[in-house]
Parts: sequence; C-alpha cells; structure tokens
Amino acid sequence: MHDLAVACPRDVRRGDDPVELRWVKRRLKCVNAACPRKTFTERIAAVPPGRRVTQRLREHCAAEVADRGVTPAEAARHAGVSWPVARRVRRQGGRAAGRPARPGSAPGDRRAPARPAPVERDEQTGQYVQLADRWHVNFCDLSGRQGMLGQVEGRTAYDAAYWLLQAPPAWRDRVEVVAIDLCTVFLAAVRRALPQAQVAVDLFQVVQLAGKAVGDVRRRATREKYGRRGKEGDTEYGIKGLLNRNLESLSPAQFARVIQTLDADGHGQQIALAWIAKEKLRAALNLRARFSRSQPCERQVRDRLFAFCDWCAAHEAIPELITLATTISRWEDEIVTAVLTGVTNDLASHCTSC
Repeated sequence: MHDLAVACPRDVRRGDDPVELRWVKRRLKCVNAACPRKTFTERIAAVPPGRRVTQRLREHCAAEVADRGVTPAEAARHAGVSWPVARRVRRQGGRAAGRPARPGSAPGDRRAPARPAPVERDEQTGQYVQLADRWHVNFCDLSGRQGMLGQVEGRTAYDAAYWLLQAPPAWRDRVEVVAIDLCTVFLAAVRRALPQAQVAVDLFQVVQLAGKAVGDVRRRATREKYGRRGKEGDTEYGIKGLLNRNLESLSPAQFARVIQTLDADGHGQQIALAWIAKEKLRAALNLRARFSRSQPCERQVRDRLFAFCDWCAAHEAIPELITLATTISRWEDEIVTAVLTGVTNDLASHCTSC
C-alpha cells in the first residue's frame, strides 16, 4: 500500500435526507519497475473509475425519468446532481421522458441539441458505446401554463410520434394548433399522430431562410466577379450586415449606400434582386399583423405569397431564388396558418430546459 485517498461520490438519498458517502480507498504501488502506472487506486463496480456518482444513483435517476415520468431537471434536483447526469437514461430506462400531457394544451415541437452524447467504454472490447442520442425533441405548452410537457430522445419522425401517440386520445383530439420548426420530420410526426390539428411553422425561420438566400447570392456573385471569396475592402462585403437587416431599420444614408453599391454592375444587381425578394417575403408574412387590431384573411396572405413566388419565377436566372420559392411553396399551408393564428415557437422558448 502506498497511500490512502478519500472519495466523496454522490449516492441515493435516504428518504428526504441526503446521504454523505465517504470512501477511503487504498492507493497501491506496483513493485515492478517497468510498470508505467506506478500507483493505482482500488476499483469497485458500484463506483466506476472516474465517476463521482454511484451506479445506483445513476440507475435511480434513469428510473425516475423513464418510469415515473418526471423531467431530467426534476430528477437531478431531487438527487442533488447536475442535469447532464440525470439525462443519461440508459437503455433499460426507456426512450421517452416527460410528464403526461394534460387536456387543453397545444404542443410545440422543438429540436434541442444536448451536450455531447454520453459514451461508455466497453471493458472487454475497448470500444466506446454511445448511451444516448445527442438530439432531443421537446414538447411544450404554447399557452405557457404547463411548461414543458415531455422530452423524447432522438429526432426522427418515429421518435416524435412515439410520444404523441402515448397521450390519451381525448387529449390528442383537443389539440388545435401545433408549432414546429421548418423540418419535414416534425411535420410527418404531427400528420401521423394529430391529423386533425393545424400546423404552423416558425416565421422567424422562414425569414432566416430568405436571409440565407441573400447571403448565398452575394457569395456566388462575389466569387464570379473577383474569382475568389469576398474579403474586407470589397464593396459587396462591406454591406453584408446591412443586407441582413430589415428595410425599415435602415437609415436613409444606409439605404442609399446599399442601392449605390448594388447598382454598380450586373453582379450587384443579382444581390439586389435577392434582397428585394427577401423584403417581399417579409411583407407577405406580415410579421406584425398579429399585434394589430385588424387580422389579415387567408386570401390576402396567399395572394402575397403568390406575388413573391411570381417575382422569383420572373428572375429564374438566379437559382437561389428558385430554391427559396420552391421551399416557400411547399410550406405554404403551414406558413398561412402561422400568419393567421400568430402561433410560433417563441411562445414556448422560455419553457424549454435543454
């Protein structure tokens, strides 16, 4: 024996009282001069090497999440550990996590990237085995009264529909609107589990998609003009920040600078056309309509979206505009629902805990 070491791993509570565990480990010294380790401590299965939480506490947190239906945050708070520890639900703990949904709540799907996926090394093969998926899907009450309804591991249509189909049929029938990201996986899951519900997409992501198209056109035009990527000193590169801003947010001097820069040659005019398309899409969405007294009707919204797609079709020489118009046309029904109802994932962003 070389020395003694004291470890203080977290352990399961005794009722409501926390348990302070002290493990006095022996540090052994190898008498073989060729040994690279020289010293090492004792190991037991209850506390794997490098862990500060006992194995039974990890299994207890997994059972709380999978069997009782509490959230990982609640299980971690009761056990006195961090949220990532409670999130690592083992395979025997099940896939779905979250409390049962109550009637009268409209779920909103959100794809939340968690921390790096937890892995465990197999002592026999030496390979690392992934214990959980890095991506989780959160279901939140859009009204804000019930917070996060549940959380499921994975981001496939089957994973999202798995949680929805476990809810009572009476609750599923009362769901009227579901807000999702601009993702076909979530759309397929909602159509399968909630066929009667209206689907709304996050309008922020729609505008973000238009801003990305402007950036793609600017980078392509700059590469065609200079034969390289844009850099500081290029006129088009200097206004990239102004192109991402809303038209009403630009001062007269900034607006004049954008027009003067983009009207210099044909490459700049392509960027200008993409910029105009972005503003036309913003006008079609009419993001501030839900805050005004007069709400637009469905026909007005569809006419504005048709005018936007017609504008993009008139400039088919710019492939980025055709791609953007195709995406907007594919999601037209969900965009119209978002504009008319005013439902968005932002209403549930404060309820997520990932």
